[in-house]
This record gives sequence, structure tokens and C-alpha cells, in this order.
Amino acid sequence: MYTYIEDIIGYRFRNKDLLREALTHKSYSGEHRRIKHNERLEFLGDSILGAVVADYIYNQCPHVEEGVLSKIKSNLVSRRNLYFWGKKLEVGRFMLLGHGEIATGGRERDSIISNAVEAVIGAVYLDGGYQAAQTVILPWVRTQTLTQDAQDFKSILQELLQKQGPQTPEYEVIQTVGPEHDKTFTIRVRLADRELGIGKGHNKKSAEQAAAQDALKRLRQE
Repeated sequence: MYTYIEDIIGYRFRNKDLLREALTHKSYSGEHRRIKHNERLEFLGDSILGAVVADYIYNQCPHVEEGVLSKIKSNLVSRRNLYFWGKKLEVGRFMLLGHGEIATGGRERDSIISNAVEAVIGAVYLDGGYQAAQTVILPWVRTQTLTQDAQDFKSILQELLQKQGPQTPEYEVIQTVGPEHDKTFTIRVRLADRELGIGKGHNKKSAEQAAAQDALKRLRQE
């Protein structure tokens, strides 16, 4: 069943159950008891991906300062980039999704696809170790342009506020609505007791970016 995606990523799993878990969404797990979903593997894969990418750009950009390296890394591992990578891997085609998620277009949803890419990386790491994860990640990274992400609103806001003082903005979830498979988060960003902006998204990362974007818009109107 998974031979095709193994061919694309260039790795054969010894434990196929790990790959199945990586491609199992929480909505499917909720409908089938005792079946693991991919959120733990996503957590692990995010860290492994970050380590491999950091090592790569550190060596590829020997004269670039830390702040710029961080922005390049943020761009490479952004949801947008992982979504495009996941589309090439046809991850959505293999995902195990709940009925509600399928009905609402889950196989094309950017959050599901990008998170599944991280989960697959986590599964590769557990199955074959760090070097195996590198063999999956590096061919993709080498096709990417090493540039800063102009749409990283959180970083832009952070830099702007640091010019005004040592305090850093804080993000907090103020509302969560919707079913488990399609939640919407509302997040507020504030500096001390001052509300800077509010944003919504289908996961906390995108909601934080939206809140930062709203904060930048408000600050520029002052």
C-alpha cells in the first residue's frame, strides 16, 4: 500500500506500522479505537527536520549571521514549504482520515499535509535513525532557495518591538471553536498589558501569524 510513497522519499520502512501511524490523522483515530494518530510523530519529526535543516544552512552559509540563519530556517520549514513538499509526495492520497475530515476536503488541507510530512520524518527517524532521516530530508532541502521569509510576521513584529525595549510579545489562545477535526483558534498577542493584535487560524501557528500580522497593521496606523 505504501510502496509508492516509499519510492518517492527513497526509504524502505522495516516497521510499516510506523509509516501507517505517520499517515493516520487524529480524526481517523477518533473513529477507530486503539489506533494511534500521528501527532506524536509530528512533534518528533519537527525537531529532526529542524536539526537537519539547521546543519545544512549553517554549512551552506558560512558568512551569514545567526539572525538571518534563523529566518532562512524558518522559511524552509514553514507550513507553506512543507505543504508543497507534501503535495509532491502525494501525502494526502495516503492519509487515513475520519469521515468528517474527508467530507470537508481534508486530503487537500495544508495543515494536515504539512503535519503529515513532519510525522513521516519522525517515523523515518525512529525506523532508521538520524542518518536515514537525513537521506530523506537533504534531497528536498537542496532544491530550495535559501532566502528569508518575508511573510514571517512573528519575526517582523519581534524585531520591531525589540527596537523599543527589552520586552517580548506574548501569544495566548483566547478561544477555540469547532469540532476536533476542524478547530479554529483565536489568539491574542500582547506586550505586557497592552493588546497588540488578534488572529484566527486552523492551528495555533497560523493563528499566531495572523495575530502578529494584525499587530503590525495596527502599529503602522498609529
